[in-house]
Amino acid sequence: MAQETNTESNRRSAIPNSGQIMKSSLIVSLLLHIFILLGLQKAFPIEWITRPLRTYHVELLRPPVSPLDNEKGTAMEMEKKQPEKKILPEETEDTITLDTKDKRYTSYAKLIKARLMQHWEYPQAAWENLLEGEVLVRFSLNRKGRLKEMKILQNSQYDILDGETARAIRAAAPFPPFPGSVTVTKLNIKASFAYRLTASK
Repeated sequence: MAQETNTESNRRSAIPNSGQIMKSSLIVSLLLHIFILLGLQKAFPIEWITRPLRTYHVELLRPPVSPLDNEKGTAMEMEKKQPEKKILPEETEDTITLDTKDKRYTSYAKLIKARLMQHWEYPQAAWENLLEGEVLVRFSLNRKGRLKEMKILQNSQYDILDGETARAIRAAAPFPPFPGSVTVTKLNIKASFAYRLTASK
């Protein structure tokens, strides 16, 4: 038993301590790296680390501007910034009848007349009471064919007939836009609505 114990202790003393091996290997590695760095420094000097950084000062120069030029420039800029005023077309108008012979308006007058005929009726109450009359009216259209105004120039002496005339014009509106041959911005149309009873055979 005693001999075995002595043998084990001899073995332990023969094996160096692992902590000492670690320390010595770290020291050797550190020294080796220092030698390598010094060798590289001599072969490839790293001078950029010690050199001061260069700084540059840039100054932009422009020719002097006189105060008058500056004022002109600001005035021109102000003119550019102001919105352009829209030049409205000058309002022009003409007056026609539905039976006009003027070639500029004949085709458009036929369209208006056909549209009115679709909406115009003889009022039932006026027909039953044998009321007759004629209404002369003037109405105005813009270029899009929209009704701008309407005025009865000559009434029929019966409100029911006058009312039917105004109703028919309003019901027919809006009318077709002006064709290219109509160059005015406002077209006044005079129309006569005749309410006549005819004897049936």
